[in-house]
Amino acid sequence: MTVPAATSSEIASGGGGDRAGPVHVAIIMDGNGRWAKARGLTRTDGHKEGVEAARRALEAARELGLHCLTLYSFSTENWRRPAGEVRDLMGLLKQFIVDDLPRLKREKVRVRIIGDRENLTRDIKALIRRAEGETRDNSDFTLQIAFNYGGRDEITRAARAAAKSVRDGALKIDEITEAKLAEFLDARDVPDPDLVIRTSGEMRVSNFLIWQAAYAEYIFLDVLWPDFSADIFRQAIEEFSGRERRYGGVGGKTG
Repeated sequence: MTVPAATSSEIASGGGGDRAGPVHVAIIMDGNGRWAKARGLTRTDGHKEGVEAARRALEAARELGLHCLTLYSFSTENWRRPAGEVRDLMGLLKQFIVDDLPRLKREKVRVRIIGDRENLTRDIKALIRRAEGETRDNSDFTLQIAFNYGGRDEITRAARAAAKSVRDGALKIDEITEAKLAEFLDARDVPDPDLVIRTSGEMRVSNFLIWQAAYAEYIFLDVLWPDFSADIFRQAIEEFSGRERRYGGVGGKTG
């Protein structure tokens, strides 16, 4: 059974805990490089296997009854990597859109890309607009890809946009509430994630959805991303379903 993500009013009221399954799962896909190194392969080989794991995750998410999956594919900090690796990562995004868009359209999946687009190349911007435009009306499932994304960067850009609205007279300063600022975020039209999964054994949030994941549950897995499977995904969902989400209130447990 699935239920909608908690609204801000439900969080503020401090209602009872929620033990239902998640609606939105976000994943920090980590470990492609280590997976490749352990096999004597290049980092690009690892990223290619990571794309296959992403396809498996999408299929599993739909089978598990989720309504949204967000995948962290390229961060604002990833520009520090070698130029060749960055070029290959850009190419993999383009190839994914070209190869998978027809199937995603048939299966009624809406594609959303979040992150700063300003310094992306013209061809990638065009592909992003195409993917979002051609799937805009799909409502069965949302695949959200965080590309050239950073949580702090997203909040900074939202603050600038809100400030511009104030400057232009469209918004008053005292009208800037938490809910209003959220309207300027990239991920403003999907529910906040219920669960964030990170693979590879690392225990960091890495600047990922730091606004939206304020009340998310976290699960850190000792599995490298290319080895991620439907069974591992299912086990993570089962662990999540056994937790009690209180949103700052008091649940059924004491202590």
